[in-house]
Amino acid sequence: MGRVMVGDRLHISIFGRRNAGKSSLINAFTGQKVAIVSDVPGTTTDPVMKAIELFPVGPAVLIDTAGIDDTNDALGLERVKKSRSYLDKSDMVLLVVDASGEAGDFEDEIIAKCEEKQVPFIVVLNKSDLAVSESVKKWLDGREFVAISAANSSGITDLTKKITEKSPNEWEPPFLRDLIKPGDIVLMITPIDSSAPKGRMIMPQVRAWRDILDGGGIALSCEPQNLQKALDSLSTKPALAVTDSQVFSKVAPIIPDDIPFTSFSILSIRQKGNLAEMVKAVKTVDTLKAGDKVLIAESCSHHSQDDDIARVKIPKWLNDKVGGGLIIDTSAGRDYPENLGDYKLIVHCGACTLNRREMLLRQAIPAEKGIPMTNFGVLISYLHGVFPRALKPLGIE
Repeated sequence: MGRVMVGDRLHISIFGRRNAGKSSLINAFTGQKVAIVSDVPGTTTDPVMKAIELFPVGPAVLIDTAGIDDTNDALGLERVKKSRSYLDKSDMVLLVVDASGEAGDFEDEIIAKCEEKQVPFIVVLNKSDLAVSESVKKWLDGREFVAISAANSSGITDLTKKITEKSPNEWEPPFLRDLIKPGDIVLMITPIDSSAPKGRMIMPQVRAWRDILDGGGIALSCEPQNLQKALDSLSTKPALAVTDSQVFSKVAPIIPDDIPFTSFSILSIRQKGNLAEMVKAVKTVDTLKAGDKVLIAESCSHHSQDDDIARVKIPKWLNDKVGGGLIIDTSAGRDYPENLGDYKLIVHCGACTLNRREMLLRQAIPAEKGIPMTNFGVLISYLHGVFPRALKPLGIE
């Protein structure tokens, strides 16, 4: 349960020309041969991700991208396009320049994109043990940079210090610890059913446990059928109750009105995205009618269950609400369908596998098209009559 999920890590993307030493830098950071290193330009074709502990920053994920100058053919252009898309998901960028090579327009474009998107970046002069070319000297003039040699790991300590200096203190809001005080009891209602991963807890539940402990709180957990017994056994009233959204209607009548009450999915999207906009969007449900298209968007892929939340339960609840006839599609993964403009509403998961920057981008894309987007937990609370109560602990009335 102590494993840190990729979505909770500082995302550091490494950009640079082919053979600048991006893959070598990842290997130097990790002390492992994580990325393939070769003198052949274009060895890295798809982004490679490696989770690391970066002291004193904390958990991070390094993303090795294809060369930004790989523009000789259609396939190379596609690789560059895919690499550049990682700028939208990055909390920080390392721009690697080969001291003995060239620098200019390609590097300027990455810096301009970082500045536009307000992504902190560090220029890394790799192969600094070699003679610096005139092109690189000219480009570096007046710029701040860190000199390293990934081949022999020199300068890595200086680079780590610079990353620490430029890293945001907290790249994502807390999951729930801002809602409690030290010593508070948080009761979590966690169904163990066919959709629960065998031998594990789902990511938002793990995040809740850790955040409660980080906030000095007391974490308790039970299944829905034991909720009343758990409440009866407590001499001190819980400061907060958190449930799986799927059992809202079962547990809401049991939890006393004076105990603040919300769901894992709502807390997750509050941490990862713009919850206020999703709360506004959920009221679009009242305007839906037969023939309207709804997209249920999951940010990860998994095997569908007989009672799958995205493919079975939410479609049923939505059709029950509007009297049937909705056209409901499901998408899984990082990309939306090309026909996004056809949908009247998007219902997004809790985004537990995404970092905040990527989730905010996923919200911005449909927003630009005027398509409202809500969230699994927000929608289920709305459909099951616990909407105001589930949002009240988060300051949303």
